[in-house]
Amino acid sequence: MNPSGRRSVRVVGPGRAGRSLLLALGAAGWVVEVPIARGDRLRDAARDVDLLVLATPDAALADVAAEVRPEPGTVVAHLAGSLGLDVLAPHPMRAGLHPLVSLPAPEVGARRLAGGAWFGLAGDPPEALELVRAAVADLGGRSFVVADADRAAYHAAAAIASNHLVALMGQVERVAATAGVPFEAYLDLARGSLANVAQLGPVAALTGPVARGDRATLERHRSALAPDEVATYDALVAAARRLVDDREGPGGADDVGREEA
Repeated sequence: MNPSGRRSVRVVGPGRAGRSLLLALGAAGWVVEVPIARGDRLRDAARDVDLLVLATPDAALADVAAEVRPEPGTVVAHLAGSLGLDVLAPHPMRAGLHPLVSLPAPEVGARRLAGGAWFGLAGDPPEALELVRAAVADLGGRSFVVADADRAAYHAAAAIASNHLVALMGQVERVAATAGVPFEAYLDLARGSLANVAQLGPVAALTGPVARGDRATLERHRSALAPDEVATYDALVAAARRLVDDREGPGGADDVGREEA
């Protein structure tokens, strides 16, 4: 701990994520040390800090961690959602600190990190986990622990919830344009649907032609779509059918699906 009695943090790789975290922790009362950028000396990066965060690309994490000399009292953490703690060898105090929010720019990212964000954590030994838990608590956030064996599935769900949702809205924008309808109208519809999911859960929140078994409407949709949009539409009809099956039991949506739509 810093002589001032406050916890201290240094970041290796001050990109959007690294700088977002530094700004947020600094505002929360942590002592923020000068970050280490590409080309800087890494050997002593873990010296005289409580937490060293490696905010480098996932593929570089193991090499960067290996260049840093281990310090017995310093927790070395990464921000990677899909990787376990093994990439941080040989450090004795290792942790994962993955923010479950998008960080498009440092100032925006810092506000999001300090706005009740969720974090997926890992830590070994327990003291390392407790330090990253303390960081989340200081940010006013919420956290859960993800075992190394589950991190790929955890991160896949994160990509679906964020990146794939953005890709889906890209399709909405393209299809809406063919009908001359403003994209903004569908954004309000999407916000309402997400609010329904938050209140009711995905199974109960599903409405529309798949939910009511309206095969004719599905056929009209497919005929109106450009050929390169149909595969995505069909895949999502199949995903919606799974929700109907969950609601009604096996066979509850036998008249709906790609092969019949």
